[in-house]
Amino acid sequence: MAWPLGMIVPLQDATPFSPFTPEGWREALAQVKAAGFDGVELAITNPSLLDSSAVAEALTTEGLQLLSITTGQAAGLEGLSLASKDDNIRHRAIDRIQDHMRFAEPWDAVVIIGSLRGADGNASLLVEALRICARSNPSIRLALEPLNRYETHLVHTTTDALHLLDKVGAENLGVLFDTFHANIEEPSIGEAIHLAGDRLFHVHLADSNRWVPGHGHTDFSPVWHALNGVHYARGVVLEPLPLPTKEAVLASPGALHSAWKHAEATRNDRHA
Repeated sequence: MAWPLGMIVPLQDATPFSPFTPEGWREALAQVKAAGFDGVELAITNPSLLDSSAVAEALTTEGLQLLSITTGQAAGLEGLSLASKDDNIRHRAIDRIQDHMRFAEPWDAVVIIGSLRGADGNASLLVEALRICARSNPSIRLALEPLNRYETHLVHTTTDALHLLDKVGAENLGVLFDTFHANIEEPSIGEAIHLAGDRLFHVHLADSNRWVPGHGHTDFSPVWHALNGVHYARGVVLEPLPLPTKEAVLASPGALHSAWKHAEATRNDRHA
């Protein structure tokens, strides 16, 4: 019971979900590796403005996997939305996701559809836009993230996400499960993970207060048992605010690996 563990590093614009600045991204990769993480989720606003070879060289030098790419900064900074009724905005959002997909391809990284799906808009247009993105390169996995009701009117739960995935009809579109949002929206976190099953493409971790796991009131044991129960083997990425401290974020690998070992031992005891 162990999964590739990552944290978020921004490359172009600041994000509240990383203790690092984009200006110091190269040094940040070294700190992430030294802290015991296996990989990173890169926060990228516009991949076309990046030197992908420099990023690839830095990741290879540090021995880090590129687990995933988060795309939401393009929503906050540029107003892009896959569900927008404005054709120009929606088409720009589609183009941007396809840029992210091209960047992700050499690493087989997951491209996240979080806030870029839109805080509001038209669900049918969102389905159409996701279908276009998914079909543009079926080898790249896209992960739709259910967000809580305070951040979007579109897709709050795993059930919502699976209904939308059925409408899109693309094998490379799956679910991102975020424990912070699930703590607000799901009746049962463990049951929601089991419901996602093999459509679960990515996982974000944050406690109930969006602090580092272990500093809120979320019981993560059902999360570990459910991930193991669905045979999840992909990345798990920390997405808390850098609270209570940056040091707490960087110390997470030790605490999480201990929790995973304890959960595995508990599971083995139950089946003994």
